Amino acid sequence: MNAGLVYAACAFVWWGLFPIYIRLVTSVSAAEILAHRVVWCLLFVGTALSWRGQWAWLRPVARQPRVLFAFMASALLIGGNWLAYIWAVSNGHVLDASLGYFITPLVNVLLGTTLLHERLRPPQWAALSLATLGVVWLGWQAGHPPWIALVLATTFGGYGLLRKVAVLGALEGLTLETMLLAPIALAVIGLAARHGTGSFPAADLPTNLWIIALGPVTAVPLLLFAAAARRLPMTTLGLMQYIGPTIQFAVGVWLFHEPFSAARLIGFGFIWLALVVYTADGLQTGRRTAALKAQTVAVS
Repeated sequence: MNAGLVYAACAFVWWGLFPIYIRLVTSVSAAEILAHRVVWCLLFVGTALSWRGQWAWLRPVARQPRVLFAFMASALLIGGNWLAYIWAVSNGHVLDASLGYFITPLVNVLLGTTLLHERLRPPQWAALSLATLGVVWLGWQAGHPPWIALVLATTFGGYGLLRKVAVLGALEGLTLETMLLAPIALAVIGLAARHGTGSFPAADLPTNLWIIALGPVTAVPLLLFAAAARRLPMTTLGLMQYIGPTIQFAVGVWLFHEPFSAARLIGFGFIWLALVVYTADGLQTGRRTAALKAQTVAVS
């Protein structure tokens, strides 16, 4: 339990501080950052699998088109999520990015009821309604829907849904996803080099190290999260997931000085209230489930 808390906290703090890392080098385009993120992440996880001798899964998976199709879909979703996030941070929309990850749990609930036909409890309906009011308010104030937040929430929610039913573990799944994205990433890097706009190899050592480090910077928090998920109850993990967007929000307001008006605060307030309702319901449901299990064990 204690190890799981440490793993989860490290993963979410890592994700929360990631905007600072992206802002270290502003000369690299979002598309090229994504391409290098995929390539160096593949090299990192591939090396880890080779060191552990865990490549036996690849051959049977390669013979299952349905599994490959599912992972291609998850790869495109996480690739789209990464691209939108990198673009948002690079262009001064860290607050919009944090909003996307704040509403992701509620998008997960919505996907569960629409695609998996799960029945929602009244507090969950209330949370969804409050979040919808917040999104509508922010869209009305801005003159357009909060597209960045909605894209991030829907792509990450869809990715989580696909990985929930995936047949591979975290390390193997991430390896397959980056393998499937690698041809596109290499094409982007090749085109940039051909047109003379490529950023790697750079003239200075810090930029080269920054680009290469995108591999472990991407993979390590995902693996920490997977390790935490095996050790922690989902209720605890669900509460801790707000660490990431909270840090992102603080970074956007106090470090990058993004504007945060009173009107915007109202929209965020609706969504924060929705998360309070959602979390309280999850805690109460978790306690009831634990009590029922304890009664069942006592009777048996």
